[in-house]
Amino acid sequence: MIKRFFSNTIVVLLLAVVVGILAGFFIPEAGMKGVLVVKQLCGQVIFFLVPLIIIAFVAPSIAALKGNVSRLILFAFALAYLSSVGAALFGMSVGYQFIPLLGIEPVEEPLRELPVTLFNLEIPPVMSVMSALLLSVFIGLGSIWIQSKEITGLLNAFRDLVLQLVNRILIPVLPVYVAANFCMLSYEGNISRLVVFLPVILVVILCHYVWLAFLYLLAALYSKKNSWQVLKYYGPAYMTALGTMSSAATLGVALECIEKSPVVDKKVSDFTIPLFANIHLCGSVLTEVFFVCVVSQLLYGQLPELSTLLLFIVLLGVFAVGAPGVPGGTVLASLGIVVSVLGFDDAGTAMLIAIFALQDSFGTACNITGDGALTLIVNAFENRNHSAGQSKETT
Repeated sequence: MIKRFFSNTIVVLLLAVVVGILAGFFIPEAGMKGVLVVKQLCGQVIFFLVPLIIIAFVAPSIAALKGNVSRLILFAFALAYLSSVGAALFGMSVGYQFIPLLGIEPVEEPLRELPVTLFNLEIPPVMSVMSALLLSVFIGLGSIWIQSKEITGLLNAFRDLVLQLVNRILIPVLPVYVAANFCMLSYEGNISRLVVFLPVILVVILCHYVWLAFLYLLAALYSKKNSWQVLKYYGPAYMTALGTMSSAATLGVALECIEKSPVVDKKVSDFTIPLFANIHLCGSVLTEVFFVCVVSQLLYGQLPELSTLLLFIVLLGVFAVGAPGVPGGTVLASLGIVVSVLGFDDAGTAMLIAIFALQDSFGTACNITGDGALTLIVNAFENRNHSAGQSKETT
């Protein structure tokens, strides 16, 4: 019984969070150096595996889809972009209504400086996330066009191989990585800063849940299936995203969660989950737009102009699709338009990054959980196209 309790993914990750936070309050500088080494090594292993996971699941899934798969890919990209832009518009409307009423003042106390790490071992991935994604799409499409059973069989074997790596290496390493992350945040003093910005963060988290509810309601209406049969399995993925602050690092757990759903076809989810983990960042985009309004009010005394913010949102949706699935990926990828479109100076961009980092885990958890709703929509789209194709062949 005890073994089963501690083998539960959610329990293990919650324990990792608690242990990490408590350790950060009491750990000496010498001990923190060791934690930084562990965090760096675990992160290197996890992010080395990410491109392999993308290729192993996306390429064979596309090859198995057959039919007019290019239409499915375009539909998935359009869905991710519309969800991100919709979430951003929702964050903007909430920001205009509530930020002037919050009266939040910026934190003056500096963070505690992290010690220099003992050593830094770089394990660069074999390719970037976006390169792996594009390569997967091309391999999958090529397999369909040449109708090669040998390549399809090889892709399926590679998927089985990578799945073993996920189960035997990535999943056991994740709790250690989560604990080290929260130990670092606690040591720096970022955990105590959450209290100062608590009203802003609570509003953002509530917005995440509202947007997730909207996505799953939309998925239920479009697919005519019970979307709770997807959402209820996402607990471990949500907790993993909270700890890793990365959609890419949560990929292995998300795939395990969606496979338990009886209303989603595995050949669709194996394609959409790795894809959406890198292009669907609704929670991060919603958060960034809301925090852009917060920083503008705090530093410049007013909210951004509506026309300026709308232009920023349209462009941010594009940047979100191409943002890396790593901690802070969305805000870092969009700093160019934060400066050029919104006119933020160095102080504004620094504050935006700092506040965004305080809740980055919750934005990532929203991203990864929203992928389930979009997968259900894509699944219904594929079934309808497949049925329509069969009807044409029959006639």
